[in-house]
Amino acid sequence: MIIWVDADACPKVIKEVLYRAAIRTKTSTILVSNQPLTTPSSPYIKKKVVSAGFDVADKEIIDNVAAGDLVITADIPLADAVIHKNATAIDPRGSLYTELNIKQRLSMRNLHAELRSAGLVRGGPPTLTKKEVHAFSNCLDKFLTAVK
Repeated sequence: MIIWVDADACPKVIKEVLYRAAIRTKTSTILVSNQPLTTPSSPYIKKKVVSAGFDVADKEIIDNVAAGDLVITADIPLADAVIHKNATAIDPRGSLYTELNIKQRLSMRNLHAELRSAGLVRGGPPTLTKKEVHAFSNCLDKFLTAVK
């Protein structure tokens, strides 16, 4: 089992939770990004820098994720592709993407994209809260406990 991280947009505090979990549980963790990252020195933490471009990091994850792997992403289309490959996806706010909720999330994402393009909605998601970091940590721990 590998933890794949859509690292460009992943908040630093979430990456730190992942680093600690990877080392503690001896779980291979690969951060995929368009730019170089600084990570702790550990045999369980690797970086994969891909070329810049729309969805290049997502494609790298989709091409390499296997059934049973875990992907950390806020990208809903990526989460949908991960679920279709029988892997698990968690968003950095601690929500588990499932076959039951992914289509609704895609619909909401598409609606928000249309509202943004029409100028009716501005800005991105709100700042990550301590409660959400805690929710992420709990969701990650539940997943790792179940597979170990």
